Amino acid sequence: MADLLLVRSDPSSHQFYSLSAQIQKERKSYYESLKQSQRGTLDITSWIEWFLHCVEQAVQTSLSILDKVIYRAHFWKNIAHISLNERQRKVLNHLLGDFEDKLTSSKWAKLTKCSQDTAYRDILDLLHKNVLTKNLGEGRNTSYGLLTPSAIHPI
Repeated sequence: MADLLLVRSDPSSHQFYSLSAQIQKERKSYYESLKQSQRGTLDITSWIEWFLHCVEQAVQTSLSILDKVIYRAHFWKNIAHISLNERQRKVLNHLLGDFEDKLTSSKWAKLTKCSQDTAYRDILDLLHKNVLTKNLGEGRNTSYGLLTPSAIHPI
């Protein structure tokens, strides 16, 4: 109901946040706040504070998602001139997504179902094309990360 009323009150035709999704995330505190507001006096200040906090969190979540989308768009725009194979595209999409682990040639090989040698050649190619950077570490501890979109330039 709150989502509907917020949409109707906004003159913009776009709503980029979901209050119902945020309430679902915080449903335990929602019910607690509601229960406290229904007991005792008719003072609903604490519930209104909770509700406004929930709206703020919903907007912050949307902004975070939007930042990720913009980052990905800038990244792909900046490497549009670089030829990539399907394995490279797949791993780059993983890195731009929720991949929080360190990228190694072993993980590359598992993600793309290719040999360790092919994974290493793909990585070397992206290092040469200034798409990936080598993190500190040697041997089995060697890992790689994405360069920021602004750091990528034609070779």
